[in-house]
Amino acid sequence: MGISTIIIVAFIAVISIFVGVGIGYVSRKKMDQANMDAGRVTAESIVAGAKKEAENTKKAADLQAKDLMLQGRTEFENETRERRKELSSIEKRVQQKEENLDKKYEAIDRKDADFQKREKALIAQEKKTKDMEDEAASVIVEQRARLEGLAGFSAEEAKRMLLENMENEAKLEAGKFLKRIEEETKAEADKKAKEIIALAIQRYSGEYVAERTVSVVNLPNDEMKGRIIGREGRNIRAIEAATGIDIIIDDTPEAVILSGHNPVRREIAKISLERLITDGRIHPSRIEEIVSKVEAEVAQSINEAGERAIFDTGLHGIHKEIQKLIGRLKFRSSYAQNVYSHSMEVAFICGIMASELGLPTKIARRAGLLHDIGKAVDHEIEGPHAAIGADIAKKYGEAPRIVAAIGQHHDDNPESVLGVLVQAADTLSAARPGARREMLESYVKRLDDLEKIAKSFSGVEKTYALQAGREVRVIVENQSISDEAAVVLSKDIARKIEKELSYPGQIKVTVIRESRAIDYAK
Repeated sequence: MGISTIIIVAFIAVISIFVGVGIGYVSRKKMDQANMDAGRVTAESIVAGAKKEAENTKKAADLQAKDLMLQGRTEFENETRERRKELSSIEKRVQQKEENLDKKYEAIDRKDADFQKREKALIAQEKKTKDMEDEAASVIVEQRARLEGLAGFSAEEAKRMLLENMENEAKLEAGKFLKRIEEETKAEADKKAKEIIALAIQRYSGEYVAERTVSVVNLPNDEMKGRIIGREGRNIRAIEAATGIDIIIDDTPEAVILSGHNPVRREIAKISLERLITDGRIHPSRIEEIVSKVEAEVAQSINEAGERAIFDTGLHGIHKEIQKLIGRLKFRSSYAQNVYSHSMEVAFICGIMASELGLPTKIARRAGLLHDIGKAVDHEIEGPHAAIGADIAKKYGEAPRIVAAIGQHHDDNPESVLGVLVQAADTLSAARPGARREMLESYVKRLDDLEKIAKSFSGVEKTYALQAGREVRVIVENQSISDEAAVVLSKDIARKIEKELSYPGQIKVTVIRESRAIDYAK
C-alpha cells in the first residue's frame, strides 16, 4: 500500500471521527449537561488514539515507499546494464562490418588497378596484332599474286573450281544416300503399289473401245454431193444453219467432211445428213424437220448415257446438269480415246484402289467419274478442262474434296489423297497400250526428242527410246560416271524430260553402267 493511500485512509478516519464527535456533541447537547464532561473526555481520548494511529500509518507508508523506490532503482539499473551490453555488441558488429567494407574497398581498388594495367596491355597487344594482320595481309596478297602467276589462273577461278569439285562430291554423296534410300524403300513401296494397281486393273472387267469422233460422211456416189449443195447452195446453207456445223465438199471421192468444235452438234449433223441421204428427199424444210428430230434423239441419248454411267458406278445425288455433261462426253474424244468410256474406267479403278487403301469407295468413284466433265464444254469456255470441271462441280453442289480432286488431277503434286488417286487412275486409263492413238509424225518426233534430251548430258554414250516412248534407256561411259553419279543422272534426265516434253502417263528413265572385260583365245 502506498503512502498516499495510507494518508487518505487516516484522513478519512479522522473526518469520520470528527463527524461522529460532532453528531455526538449535538445529540449530547440535548442530553443532560451533566454528561457533557464525560463525553469531552472520551472525545479527547479518541482523538489522541486517532493521531497516534495516523502517525503509525504514515511511518509504515514511508517505509513502504522507500522499499518501492529502492526496488525500482534496482530494476532500472539492471535494465540499463543489459541495454549497455546490447549496444556494446552492436557497436562491435558495426565496427567489424566497417573493417570488412574497408578490406573490400581495398580489394576493389587493387582489382581496378589490375584491370587498368591489363587494358593497357590489351591495347598494346591489339595494336601489335593489327600490325601483324596488316603484314600478313600484304604477304598473302603477294603470295596469292605469285601463286596465280605460277598456277596460271586467278583466285576466283580456283575458288570456282574448288566449289565445282565440292559440288560434284556432294552430288556423289547425295547419290549414295539416294541409292541407299531407294534400295531400302523400293522393295516394300513398289511391291505394295504394284499390288494395288494390278488388283485394281484385274478387278475392273468392263469393256473398252477406243472411239473417235467421226467427221466424215460416206456417200453412195459423187452425184449426191450436188443434191447436198442444192440449187444455188440452198440445201448446204440450210444444213449448216440448222446444225451449226460447216460442211466441206471437196474432191474427196464419195465423202463429205463435217467441221466444227462442238462434238454434239457434229454428231447431230452427221446423223441428220446420213438420214437425208438415205431418205433421198433433200430440201430446206425436210432438213429442218430431220435435224429437229435428231436433236431430240441425241438429247435423249445424252440423258440416257448420263443415267447409265451414274447407275453403273452406283452413285446418287448427282445434279441433272452434271448428268447431262457426263452424257455429252459420249461424243467427246481425246487423243482418239472416248472420254465417256475413259471416265467410267477411271471411276472404277479409283474405287478399287480406294477400297484397297481403306478410303471411301463411293467418293473415289464419284471423283473419278466427274474428273473430265470440263471436256464437255471446253469448246465453249476458255481455260484448262480441269479448272472448268472444278468450277462446274462447285456450282452444282459437289463436296469440296470432290471439287479439289477434279481441279488437281493434272497438277504435279495434288494436295489430297483423293486427288492422287484420281491422277493415278487417269494415268492408268490413258497410258495403257491402245488407249490413245497419236499421229505418226508427232509420235516419231516425241521419241526423237526423248533420245536427244537424254543424250544432252555429259558422260552419256547411247540412248534408246523403248515401249512406245514409255521408257528411255541411257548407256553411260564407265570411266566418266560412277554408280552414285548414275543415280543422280537418272533424276536429272527425268526432271529435264518433265520440263521440256508433253506426254501422256509417265516415262521411265533407266541409266545403265557396266564394266566389260574382253580377252581372246588364240
